[in-house]
Amino acid sequence: MKKKQINAIEVAKLANVSQSTVSRVFTPGAKVSPRTQKRVLEAAQKIGYRPNALARGLITNKTNIIGLVMGNIQNPFYPEILDEFTKSLYEKGYHVLFFHTKNDEITQDEVSQFLEYNVEGVIVTDVLLSSNVVSKLSTHDIPIILFNRYTQDSSCHSVCCDNYSAGMKIGEYLFKQGHQKFTYITGRTNTSTSRDRERGFAEFLLQKGIRPVIEEGDYTYKAGYTVAMRVLKNRNRPDAIFCANDIVALGVIDAAKILGISIPNELSIVGFDDISMASWPPYSLTTWQQPVKEMIEATINMLLNTVDGEATKPQSLLFSGKLLERKSVKLLKNS
Repeated sequence: MKKKQINAIEVAKLANVSQSTVSRVFTPGAKVSPRTQKRVLEAAQKIGYRPNALARGLITNKTNIIGLVMGNIQNPFYPEILDEFTKSLYEKGYHVLFFHTKNDEITQDEVSQFLEYNVEGVIVTDVLLSSNVVSKLSTHDIPIILFNRYTQDSSCHSVCCDNYSAGMKIGEYLFKQGHQKFTYITGRTNTSTSRDRERGFAEFLLQKGIRPVIEEGDYTYKAGYTVAMRVLKNRNRPDAIFCANDIVALGVIDAAKILGISIPNELSIVGFDDISMASWPPYSLTTWQQPVKEMIEATINMLLNTVDGEATKPQSLLFSGKLLERKSVKLLKNS
């Protein structure tokens, strides 16, 4: 026989308080006097009460649930991001309702579930966000924060790395090492991250009279490997390749090894993100490190401030990051 579920009403009766007081005791950050809190906790322990987050949300209209939408979980960068978001939100008393969108766009079914669970807000990483979705969530006062990307003329807040400046600095770095033939392998061309990295990289080199070759990729290992197997067989092959992210760069490195091309003596490679695999000895990838923890903290603070009504106008925060030099770039002797 299924064991009877103890509810907040029974705790309230035993502690001689209201049901809403019981709910406040089990809500992180809620104001309750120490004496009342002690009485409620003792009553809950005595009868074996465990709070139901959804039921509490119906009473307080605050569920402490944050929706998080992610698309490309094959890119190791994003599972690492999910882990950091989950830990950081949990430390602040929030839980994550995670959706993996397989078609790169938030669906109406997912929007319905956000509404059903009464999420406090939604964090969107690498998926497309239609104006219809924004409008529907906004109608229910559910704020949206874009992480690691932005959209033009968006009513959403965003937190992102300064990809344009990073792209310029990577172009400058490779140029100063004496490279002459440059290639950029893109991510998904409909993303602000890949476009800005390409734009910064290309604009610096154009100032030096060099036009880099742009090869379309897809933020995947397979894309990097496939593109590299083709371009590295050319007689006029590049001597420096900047990849839109690290997983693309790892594909390029493996392709170069199969073709017998020495890294970094014959080919320099730079990635972006600094995923954990980038530092593995077989790759030792020079890459641009995004300040992930700071970006996540800023995203959460922005979201919670918006939930509390402290931030209304759309804000866009940019973080700089830094170049991490490893062994995939050939350096000049005097560098």
